[in-house]
Amino acid sequence: MKHLSACTSVLVGKDASIDGSTMIARNDDTFLPLTPQRFYVEPAYQNENKVWKSNQNGFTMTMPTSGYRYLLTPNADIAKEGVYAESGFNQKNVAMSATESVYGNLHTLAYDPWVTNGLAEDSLQSMVLPYINSAREGVSYLGSLIKKYGSPEGNGVLFSDNNEVWYMEIVTGHHWVAQRIPDDSYAVVANQVAIQQVDFDDPDNFMFSDGIQEFVAKHRLNPDAEGFNFRHIFGTSNEKDRHYNTPRVWYGQRYLNPEIEQSPTSSNLPFIRKANRKIAVTDVEFILSSHYNETEYDPLGNGPEDLKTKFRPISMNRTQNSHVLQIRNDVDSAWSAIMWLNFGIPAFSPYVPFFANVNATDPTYENTPLQMDDTSAYWMYRKLSMLTESHYSHFIQMDRDFKTDVNQMFLTHIDNTIDQVKHRNPKNISAFLQKQNQSLVAEMRTRVDNLMHELMSKGLTLSKLTYDMDKNL
Repeated sequence: MKHLSACTSVLVGKDASIDGSTMIARNDDTFLPLTPQRFYVEPAYQNENKVWKSNQNGFTMTMPTSGYRYLLTPNADIAKEGVYAESGFNQKNVAMSATESVYGNLHTLAYDPWVTNGLAEDSLQSMVLPYINSAREGVSYLGSLIKKYGSPEGNGVLFSDNNEVWYMEIVTGHHWVAQRIPDDSYAVVANQVAIQQVDFDDPDNFMFSDGIQEFVAKHRLNPDAEGFNFRHIFGTSNEKDRHYNTPRVWYGQRYLNPEIEQSPTSSNLPFIRKANRKIAVTDVEFILSSHYNETEYDPLGNGPEDLKTKFRPISMNRTQNSHVLQIRNDVDSAWSAIMWLNFGIPAFSPYVPFFANVNATDPTYENTPLQMDDTSAYWMYRKLSMLTESHYSHFIQMDRDFKTDVNQMFLTHIDNTIDQVKHRNPKNISAFLQKQNQSLVAEMRTRVDNLMHELMSKGLTLSKLTYDMDKNL
């Protein structure tokens, strides 16, 4: 198995969002600057006998005989890196993002250790998303798989439908807890067990593995005098957490609740918060593309050098894809699911919206070569990111203006598409949405190319191989 990835996630309930949408979002961060990814649609299938076998840890499972169509963002080099389907919607408008790596502590793992060939992140999305009809069912279905096969690692898994948002944490070989994000609230998670007090008498908002209370009692794992704080029992609280993990949660909460003063190294940041305003897609995108902006901890800012590198930022050069999975409640379900996908470094690249009810994506997203090219979307946005960061102080305002302009264009594009699709024959809706997605991809190709040409032209004036002495020399 490869090392666990290190991600940041944001979850938003429907009453907490500005338009009644549910949202789950995540940065997929690997331990390498380049792990090329694709974006495509896996078709539905019926009456087939399939066996899944992971080329990473040997996990093997007989798959259900039928499965729904679903979107995914897997590795381009499956033979070497494994599948890691990561994020997407299925045809029932259920969203899933897997996974946010979390780490159980040595006391709990001593009594329920990882299962080496269990269901791991490289297989997880592919084994769950095609077979579920709701977010709640996603938790239950994955829980049944963990009970049967075990887990070889700690994972946080995000599920949503148009009504509910769930966050599930798998923290030992067989034990897990999931909590529904309240409709009026949000959560930010960053590689640390996040769920706190568990109410075992509230099935509407909590789900959990069989026997977890007995397991904790038998091995005397609860450090608290009362209650069942999942984070305290199963999680970690150490120096690495306070410099690598908690500052990201702090910054996300600082952005949505600036009126609340907290320490970036606090071990007691709450899992659930209510924002001081309604949350838009662009707010979630800002959090995922941030690097402690306007604080002394910004590695691209002007603060003291020791503080600029003190905390791990949210947006990183090794973010391979960042996504916001939005399900709207103010439009027909046939066009309510939108996947906002960023294949560049989020700090410098836009989140392009794709209607999810399609049977294919654009070829520039479907096909990603392992080496840089001039065609694929993945490499185009990596180039834009590298160019912008290479002369950050000179280029960043141009990049910000570009992102502002295209975000405005995206909102107009979505509204125009919805206005047009309302009058289409239901049989032709998927084809129309697919065509609209592809037209946006083509428009973005032109706009990104133009911006990169502008950046490179400006960059030619910034060479250090120059000297002013005599205008005639």
